[in-house]
Amino acid sequence: MTLLEMNHIKKQFDGVGVLEDISLSVNEGEVLSIIGPSGSGKSTLLRCATMLEQIDGGDISYLGHKAAWTENGKAVYPKKKEMKEIQSYFGLVFQNFNLFPHYSVMKNITDAPIHVQKRKRAEVYEEARKLLAKMGLSDKEDAYPFQLSGGQSQRVAIARALALNPKILFFDEPTSALDPELTGEVLKVIRSLADLDITMVIVTHEMEFARSISDRVIFMDKGVIALEGTPDYVFSAEHTRMREFLGKFHQN
Repeated sequence: MTLLEMNHIKKQFDGVGVLEDISLSVNEGEVLSIIGPSGSGKSTLLRCATMLEQIDGGDISYLGHKAAWTENGKAVYPKKKEMKEIQSYFGLVFQNFNLFPHYSVMKNITDAPIHVQKRKRAEVYEEARKLLAKMGLSDKEDAYPFQLSGGQSQRVAIARALALNPKILFFDEPTSALDPELTGEVLKVIRSLADLDITMVIVTHEMEFARSISDRVIFMDKGVIALEGTPDYVFSAEHTRMREFLGKFHQN
């Protein structure tokens, strides 16, 4: 089943094209990684997919429900109630965690399921404790974000996104704010989610990780999809920009 479809997406900032006619789809249970040089439009694509940025052209659908489309050259979005339902289909994990500093770990995870989804408190707390156990953070439910390492904060952010039971989980460079040791912790958690067949779209600079975890990889360059296919196909392709891009990683 197709969970997400994006057709002919265009996005400009101050008249400069950042996304040029991007089309992609994501199927249930699939792990899609999006790679490419800085400024290629990867994070903007994710922000358009999650309605954090308005598109300038094209259309977006979740489970067949139109989430955005264009009429007479302008972006159109559904009414509030319908939009709320569409937004419940996905979760988003940011590179800078975005935890509420004045909330405990438990409140960060349970607040939206209780107040937005109107679910029973006892059920939500039970689920949150299971998620914290999965993240290796059972002893941190009463801690506050300032008491956590970067890796722990990102694992709480992942638990918070999962607590909403999304159909699809987006990661925007989830390890870019972490040092190498903490990066390993977070990648291990994301890998464990792939084993549970959770549908994920991951913007990442971790090439080996993208290669090993993905069903499909998209290489973006200058606002277009320059290459798309299986990890083996994309990483071994004789594509000039891809080879240059990978070469920079091997130099670091």
